[in-house]
Amino acid sequence: MARRKRRNHSAKFKAQVAIAALKGDKTLAELAQQFDIHPNQITDWKSQLMERSAQVFGDTGERAPEPDLKTLHAKIGQLTLENDFLESALTKAGLLSAKR
Repeated sequence: MARRKRRNHSAKFKAQVAIAALKGDKTLAELAQQFDIHPNQITDWKSQLMERSAQVFGDTGERAPEPDLKTLHAKIGQLTLENDFLESALTKAGLLSAKR
């Protein structure tokens, strides 16, 4: 059996196949036969369409700006010092057991 030459499909064709799969009128096997492609390829294109559909309606996927790590590390250090101070003060006052 001779191998088929690798084919490149246009974006329009991929969208057409993925939309047909989303409709659910036909089974994957029927769609694969109709469009002459493997059922796994249809499943891949369908999942890609579902994942990227938000971009079509304006969600550009921009993320919120990343926080300043130095500021966050400083805050963590400050809170750690406060916790250590309060723990030692409560232990000395007898309000916190030594076994924790």
